[in-house]
Amino acid sequence: MGKRYYYITTPIYYVNSTPHIGTALTTIVADACARFYKRRGRAVYFLTGTDENAPKVHRVAQEQGKPTQQFVDEMAEVFARTWRMLHIEYDVFIRTTEERHKRTVTEVFRRLREKGDIYKGSYQGWYCLSCETFWATSKIGAERSCPDCGKPLEWRDEPCYYFRLSAYESRLREYIQSNPHFIQPEVRRNETLGFLAEGLQDVAVSRSGTDWGVPVPDDPDGGVVYVWFDALLNYLTATGWLERGEEYLDLWPPDLQLMGKDILPRFHATIWPAMLMALELPLPERLYGHGWFLVNQKKMSKSLGNVYAPLEVAQALTTASGCELPYATDAFRYYMLREMPTDSDAEFSLEGLETRYNGDLANDLGNLVHRTLSMMHRYFEGRVASGEWRVEEPLATVFQRQVERATEAFEQVDFPRGLREVWEIISAVNRYYDEQAPWAQMKAGDTQRAGQVLYTGLEAVRILCGLIEPAMPAVAHAIATQLNLPTVPPWSELTEFNRLPGGHILGQPTPIFPRLQAEKATKLGQPHRLEGEPPGEPKKETARQGDKAMNETITIDEFKRLDIRIARVVQAEPVPKTDKLLKLTIELGDETRTIVAGIAETYTPEQLVGKQIVVLANLQPATIRGIVSEGMLLAAEVDGKAILLIPDREVPTGSIVR
Repeated sequence: MGKRYYYITTPIYYVNSTPHIGTALTTIVADACARFYKRRGRAVYFLTGTDENAPKVHRVAQEQGKPTQQFVDEMAEVFARTWRMLHIEYDVFIRTTEERHKRTVTEVFRRLREKGDIYKGSYQGWYCLSCETFWATSKIGAERSCPDCGKPLEWRDEPCYYFRLSAYESRLREYIQSNPHFIQPEVRRNETLGFLAEGLQDVAVSRSGTDWGVPVPDDPDGGVVYVWFDALLNYLTATGWLERGEEYLDLWPPDLQLMGKDILPRFHATIWPAMLMALELPLPERLYGHGWFLVNQKKMSKSLGNVYAPLEVAQALTTASGCELPYATDAFRYYMLREMPTDSDAEFSLEGLETRYNGDLANDLGNLVHRTLSMMHRYFEGRVASGEWRVEEPLATVFQRQVERATEAFEQVDFPRGLREVWEIISAVNRYYDEQAPWAQMKAGDTQRAGQVLYTGLEAVRILCGLIEPAMPAVAHAIATQLNLPTVPPWSELTEFNRLPGGHILGQPTPIFPRLQAEKATKLGQPHRLEGEPPGEPKKETARQGDKAMNETITIDEFKRLDIRIARVVQAEPVPKTDKLLKLTIELGDETRTIVAGIAETYTPEQLVGKQIVVLANLQPATIRGIVSEGMLLAAEVDGKAILLIPDREVPTGSIVR
């Protein structure tokens, strides 16, 4: 045996349609995890791939008039190309039509049949071709539609082989209960235990009526192996289980298997571990099932026409921002990880992507990097002038604490929390700059003090460069280049301070995230309808007020159309799962309204209650995080933070601003 790898897997994806943001989410999360562990010095083996043996794949190929093998070859390349464009660095891309995988499936089927865990019988019942799933009559209604996808079920009456899943019910339950970290997050573990409480039935593991797939061994009339039995074994195939002898244990068992919540209880948390128990193989260390991204509060569906293609979203952002595609791709990756649904679902929106881009990336990260390096070039000719400069307390304490907190969150696959912890460093340095004002110190002639302050900022940028690499690898390398570092710092150096020596020459500062232009940002794109899909209702995008060039003018009549009034905040509360948004209940003359405002980083709810504010009252309502916002709070922007506009004396609520 050689070195032990940290083995990370995604599900392999059906090739009957192109990648969408749901499949992209799982793959981006897996890539971020792989990068995180690599940066910490672990040898990582990252597996993804395509599931090609389903009868519905054969059906789609026939509909397109293509040989099935040609169709799956083309679609596998679409997936591989998409992942490369999203900066996914997998170690192996497996396809279930590979001969090595067919050998694994055949051998497992034979072993379990010889053991008596697979036996021949017959099946009568309802079958969903789209989901490749048989359903018990108790699970379906009178309309005979699939409980998962809603499509009509087919009645099947055919001989088949069964896997004796029921024999492993008690053992599975005991294992899950005694290993609380086996299924994460907690809500998925509870869902799986609830699924087990309903009782496990033996599952059909072969299909008749098709010759596309892995043939049932030693039975010319046995049909093909059920796609879910076949597909789950890809994780074992990729280790060289049949070919490498005991060396496959360099990889086995998987340390982290990532997937969407829909395929966890029924397949990955029951059938899969039961198969491994039957084979007497160790179970995966951790199964993680994330929630879904919804569009307009609905699950993405081809029939609804609300499916987003990730590369089209990233390309639209590129067009709107004017930056190179690698940075737009990284912005998309950041949004997916920052908004990642963990224990519940989350809304995907182009508006949300725009907000994260302009706020977190342009205003926060990009601005801090650019202003720090620009001041170093302006005041010190781009050189660390003194070897005596050190990271100052209490900033060193903040950096240490936030790196530790981000590390713990990333280990838990909680990227939203981890990235929030990272961004606390940015907030701390911005406050530090405001307090210490190195520009004023330079003006007063105190160059030593100004250099000390800017060196602390430089070290923060170096630390941020390492922390963001799992989420935004291209941006991390761009920052390393601007710092004139040979590579992105490894994780072990993120709590080692004063790494930039006296005399170190910095690269030239270049803006990484140009702000989106208002007239372009409202055109970020539409849901992607795959070829051959029926039309659905496209998402209605609401045009948003944005930055205007200073030389644009409007007429007095245009200004009169704006209904700007004074309101009073009567209630304020955070919007769940965000760190920038507050839900405000306001009095506006004789009426009460709700508005959502991105001011949580500047004001607490307690600071706002009772204050009079200025609002645009006739802005078209917009739904933000499931809350209907009926107007817009007006504020000044200073260093990316919102500063309220407040009357200098008490006025009646509802008063018009002229």
